[in-house]
Amino acid sequence: MLHIPILRHGREYRSIDTAPAVHFLTREPMAEVSQANFGLIRRDLRKQEEARQALTGFSTRELIAMCARAGEFFLNETLPLGEAGQSPQDYVEQTSATTGMPWVLIRRNMAKVHAMFTSMETVLAGLTRGLSLEVLDRGYSMEGSPVSFFPRGNSLGVVLPSNSPAVHSLWIPSVALKTPLVLKPGSAEPWTPMRIIQAFLKAGAPPEAFCYYPADHGGANEILRSTGRGMLFGDVGAVKNWATDPRIELHGPGYSKVVIGDDCIDDWEKYIDIIARSIADNGGRSCINASGVWVTRHGDAIAEALAERLAVIRPRAADDPEAGIAPFANPEVGRRISGMVDAGLAEAGAREVSAKHRAGRCVEWEGCTYVLPTIVRCDSPEHPLANKEYLFPFASVLEVEEREIPEVLGPTLVVTAITRNPALINRLLASPHVGRLNIGAVPTNVISWDQPHEGNLFDHLYARRAFQMVEEPALTGALK
Repeated sequence: MLHIPILRHGREYRSIDTAPAVHFLTREPMAEVSQANFGLIRRDLRKQEEARQALTGFSTRELIAMCARAGEFFLNETLPLGEAGQSPQDYVEQTSATTGMPWVLIRRNMAKVHAMFTSMETVLAGLTRGLSLEVLDRGYSMEGSPVSFFPRGNSLGVVLPSNSPAVHSLWIPSVALKTPLVLKPGSAEPWTPMRIIQAFLKAGAPPEAFCYYPADHGGANEILRSTGRGMLFGDVGAVKNWATDPRIELHGPGYSKVVIGDDCIDDWEKYIDIIARSIADNGGRSCINASGVWVTRHGDAIAEALAERLAVIRPRAADDPEAGIAPFANPEVGRRISGMVDAGLAEAGAREVSAKHRAGRCVEWEGCTYVLPTIVRCDSPEHPLANKEYLFPFASVLEVEEREIPEVLGPTLVVTAITRNPALINRLLASPHVGRLNIGAVPTNVISWDQPHEGNLFDHLYARRAFQMVEEPALTGALK
């Protein structure tokens, strides 16, 4: 059987403790995955400074070029996977087998990861707000106003999810930012982080910069406790436990929304495709998928149009190029989520508009469990379903007064605001609750590589210090 090892600063290690990566449908083991206990992790992480030194031996320009090569390897090459090799098609099929995600969606996610790799110079310019790259090489820059930055920690520990491969693009820039990675993969998705690491290694990255620890919750907690900076992906309960730790960047539910202002609402039909894409692209699995459509009028008509549009999305075979929704790897999770929607609908003030366009929400097809796209019309922002997010295409439609926006939206990762009203735009720009803001008809899930996605990785990994230096040739020469 295929074995996926631990990577201890790039060195493969087979543990006596293993866990299976199973096919979501047959429950047959796809691979045996070595498990790292917290003692092994704690011991290895004593070497974080040495791992950082292995990366600081490269210039940022060299690391950017390395990322570009790694991106091509990730997308196109056969890469090591334990004692075996993994072709791109192997990767697609293995990821699909353990997560349920259709091949076409995995390939789109691969393209997004590739774009992160190959757009690294643009990404760094966005993260650093155009700072000279010599800041990362020398610790300071004298171009314009003198600036200096120092690393907040020797490594970045990341506890990863299993919902969507493209989410891994968020931590890839860590390597170009000269910060080693300590990764805990999702239990159902060990494939993508390992393939990214192997692409980096083939591109010439130092093995010491990569730790890969499949582990239980104890191991995950040890990674977050012991690394200088951390990143955690999880549900509300998981991220809540680390909410008071400033070292940890939290990636929980996004509650992303499309907002249509008074000035554009009478033309709502022009924007239905944009809204539908925002809700349903990538199978509705991402925190940047819209889970709310907040409008000032025409809520009933918009909800009806969306329900009709999304009703064409139905279960298909994993290799069907038209597949647009993924089954739940654990059928009980899908049934439980559908039950949560039903519980919300049992309370007055909401109705499911999608119900008349299909025969059931939670359905079985070819032995798989799917939760089909669902549009709910809510009467009030206070309704339990008004600000919910689920791992399938789901959105609530609400009517609110424009003057209430953005306060009524609550914390929102992405807002697509379809309006030309300067007053509304300025209120959104001033809101601390809006993470990313799209002005105009831009789907919530469209990412610009020169813009930070959620938080700013450079700010997370580096801190600025006050800095002055007399520019004497002997001094500046010695620091080069």
